[in-house]
Amino acid sequence: MNSITDVYLITGFLGSGKTTFLNRIMRSFPPVRKVFVLMNEFGEVGVDGVLIEGEDVRMLEISKGSIFCVCVKTDFIKGLYEIARVSKPDVLLIESTGVADPSDMKKDLALPLFQGRFRLRNQFCVVDAENFREALAVFASMERQIASSDTFIINKIDRVPRQVVDEIRSAIRSLHPDPLFYETTYCNFPVDRYLSQASASAAILKNDPVGNASQIPELSSAEIDTIIDGLLEDPQRRMSPPELLVSTAYRWTGGTYEEFEKAIRHWSQGLLRAKGFLDVDGEICLFNYTFGQTRKDTFPQHGNRIKHHNVVVLIGDPGAMERIGAAVSNGEWPHMEPYQA
Repeated sequence: MNSITDVYLITGFLGSGKTTFLNRIMRSFPPVRKVFVLMNEFGEVGVDGVLIEGEDVRMLEISKGSIFCVCVKTDFIKGLYEIARVSKPDVLLIESTGVADPSDMKKDLALPLFQGRFRLRNQFCVVDAENFREALAVFASMERQIASSDTFIINKIDRVPRQVVDEIRSAIRSLHPDPLFYETTYCNFPVDRYLSQASASAAILKNDPVGNASQIPELSSAEIDTIIDGLLEDPQRRMSPPELLVSTAYRWTGGTYEEFEKAIRHWSQGLLRAKGFLDVDGEICLFNYTFGQTRKDTFPQHGNRIKHHNVVVLIGDPGAMERIGAAVSNGEWPHMEPYQA
């Protein structure tokens, strides 16, 4: 087994198509390569993990904040430690939350704790062509994702005029010295080109003792906590969330889907994202709301994997979350109640 783990980081703002892109990468790896997925969601309840294709996917899900911020940095570093010492995959795919600031990713992977196990191969940024300009004008995390990425997947180009795509390219060039662009629909991207390069490099490293990682020692929980405490106190790192956003989860208790969608639109001021699996007329549907646009897709496959039926995760500014919370409490938004995981 190769002692180096190739790492691919997938960034991109809320609703851009990161999970679709992740599935494309998953399908491209040969079965002989051991792949591990680390999925990070900002919401109170994880939803996207169910969307990963394959029955036996090795995966770690971290919710309730960004892995690059102080809120769940401890979970992230401890997760990486277990992956490096126990799982030892050939490939680690990390999908970060859409509001993440991944600027410190290389520092995290290079911590002495991991003994050189991880090697960042590429940082992809999936761009939602429909909503890019609106998000870039408001959210600092967009600029930081662009500045630290290598390859840009401009997705959903079929939904915008050519002029918009050209404007997106120009905006990214203003924030990045040498961007590599791909224009796609449904993240249809030449993944094999990247994976073949990584496989060739891995074969070289396997026969290169200098390039191989050292054996990772077993540390106690207290020893790992001490290391992480020092990391959190480092003034050179960006630990604060770049956006002031709040996530809340609610259970949908009944009514029609049309009523539910109408209510989402009614309370949409300040709401960025809503998603969840809903039971609609006997079918399991994946509901998505992004920047004022709603979508409902049937989801019959792997229905038994869904842990949170009729639970909707909302992400928005604090004012929006307060208004929605009050509406649920006083009955203005019927058939919704706070969800306790």
